[in-house]
Amino acid sequence: MHELDHYIYPHRVLHWLVAGAVLLALASGFTIGTLGYERTFDLIGNTLTNLLYTSHKTLGVIILLLMTLRVITRIAFVVPDHDPPLNAFERIVSTSVHHLLYLALIVMPLLGWAATATGGYPIEFFKWHLPGLMGEHPALSSQLYIWHGRIGWAILVLTVLHVAGALFHWRIKRDTVTKRMSLFD
Repeated sequence: MHELDHYIYPHRVLHWLVAGAVLLALASGFTIGTLGYERTFDLIGNTLTNLLYTSHKTLGVIILLLMTLRVITRIAFVVPDHDPPLNAFERIVSTSVHHLLYLALIVMPLLGWAATATGGYPIEFFKWHLPGLMGEHPALSSQLYIWHGRIGWAILVLTVLHVAGALFHWRIKRDTVTKRMSLFD
């Protein structure tokens, strides 16, 4: 496989950093969404509950920053051609899943930021508090949290499709699609 068959190295690193951050954010988000603050507090106590919420918010900011960099690298550098080329169905599914993932991974943290701010909660990035950018509005916050959760489920579905497609190319078609994003090839 030639270097031209790979995405540029920074884009590949960003891909795997986003993947790790998304897995952690989904795990913490689904825990928070399923249990809620009170049940989480009852199960793991105040310190760990606050750590879970702060970590989730921090991951959201990290994902937003990483996705901004991914969009920049995707626009600025050539996307390698598939060799062999994808058939029409594979190209449509691949393009759709990728574009929807990009969109969801940008919209999701923005919704979380807005929901948190309008709920009157701090926007935490590690130990720093970021500006809320919106005033307190509990009814709006409730709706934004609902959409934040729905997009979380959409990201989970899109991630499963993305991974299934990668596994299909790696184990069944045995083509070079997965090597395009590999850090080691």
